[in-house]
Amino acid sequence: MTLRIIATGGTFDKHYDEIAGQLGFANSHLPEVIARARLTVPATLEELPLLDSLDMQDIDRRRVLASCDRAEEDAIVIIHGTDTMQDTARVLGAAQLAKTLVLTGAMIPYAVRGSDAQFNFGFACGVAQVLPHGVYVAMNGRVFDWDKVAKNRSAGVFEPIDPQD
Repeated sequence: MTLRIIATGGTFDKHYDEIAGQLGFANSHLPEVIARARLTVPATLEELPLLDSLDMQDIDRRRVLASCDRAEEDAIVIIHGTDTMQDTARVLGAAQLAKTLVLTGAMIPYAVRGSDAQFNFGFACGVAQVLPHGVYVAMNGRVFDWDKVAKNRSAGVFEPIDPQD
């Protein structure tokens, strides 16, 4: 088993610029996150342009899909912003690739104390190895089918939904 990790940005990978007082992107935190996770499964990191998910366009989602499609690995973890994670999951789900794709992210940037990024990363890497082929969202210790989850913005969590509603 090998694992592919695709970085797309999101809050997970943001840095705090103390001069400007803003969050933005620099180098990905994923090399450090992977090292700290002490994965024993071989993993390959692929960095796509790091974007806030609110800035992601259809072309960016197609880039994520293309990366998943051409990957040799069957288990793929996608680090993604939480605001439009469902939009990318919809594109991936419609493609019906014969792979296990797990999207995860963070509500608090990795570099900020109290972040959920490291836990979500490790959790996603674990479930990506055991789930059947399909597209999933793994956040804060829960796994959801891509079409049965929504972000509850007021609570800052992902929750199950009934796709028939």
